[in-house]
Amino acid sequence: MKKVSIIGAGNTGATAAHWLAERELADVVLVDVVEGMPQGKSLDMTQAMPIIGKDVKITGTNNYADTQDSDIIIITAGVARKPGMSRDDLLKINADIVGTAATETLKYSPNAFYIVLTNPLDTMAYLTLKKTGLPRERVIGQAGILDSARMRAFVAMETGVSVENIQCYVLGGHGDEMVPLTRHSNIAGIPLNEYMAADKLEAIVNRTRKGGGEIVNLLKTGSAFYAPSMACIQMAEAILKDKKLIVPCAAYMDGEYGLSDMFFGVPVMLGAKGIERIFEYKFNDAEKAMFEKSAASVKETHEALKSLVSL
Repeated sequence: MKKVSIIGAGNTGATAAHWLAERELADVVLVDVVEGMPQGKSLDMTQAMPIIGKDVKITGTNNYADTQDSDIIIITAGVARKPGMSRDDLLKINADIVGTAATETLKYSPNAFYIVLTNPLDTMAYLTLKKTGLPRERVIGQAGILDSARMRAFVAMETGVSVENIQCYVLGGHGDEMVPLTRHSNIAGIPLNEYMAADKLEAIVNRTRKGGGEIVNLLKTGSAFYAPSMACIQMAEAILKDKKLIVPCAAYMDGEYGLSDMFFGVPVMLGAKGIERIFEYKFNDAEKAMFEKSAASVKETHEALKSLVSL
């Protein structure tokens, strides 16, 4: 059995552990600084395994040593956004948390792949790469899968079509400047702009961009966790099963799309080697302008990180 360690046993981390165990993809280690919480949640999940007939070992711990020989490390630890708080407000607090998680887990699992979920997402993935010194194909940020899933859900809600027939692609930074590619998105091969009225599609694009904030405002004390955690598990499964799955993820840019030394949401192929390929779409002028605006926003947060943290 493979081994996946999840750093952070809050709603997102625990739900990710649940998805992993339910699919019998790997043994799970749930790590948190709060004593008793990862242990209690892991014991509860362990007691669910006989009911669903899954032989998965689930361990809760406050000790990074228990993550030894993990195949994948998923970092969800961090402070969640509160109403009115931007992702960039989280930068300093979460940089300390993610930096520690990255360096401590690397001691015990030098061959692991890293999936980063903590916000601000692109910049926390950049921090993880710099702190671990790993090759870029082994550090991946989860963002585009979630944003694309939100858009797919909104299209399904508007049209009544099965989500299985809806393909949407959202690239760029994980924030309000994300880039929903309506021209590349479709319903059973029919471009969205041919299937839907322009005003309906524009409303969906705007709702997608504010998707995380909408949930934060509804919950009042927390942020989304079901869909974000499931997106991480789709990525982990693609790596563990060498699926060659093409999905939008935050990847380290080294000249692709004209970007360098930054993480950014682009289409990648995920397999046994992590990021095995980065795909470059051909943009029209409007898409290129959105893409460049999003890149400038992410780059700004990267620079802010460099002024706060030694990399």
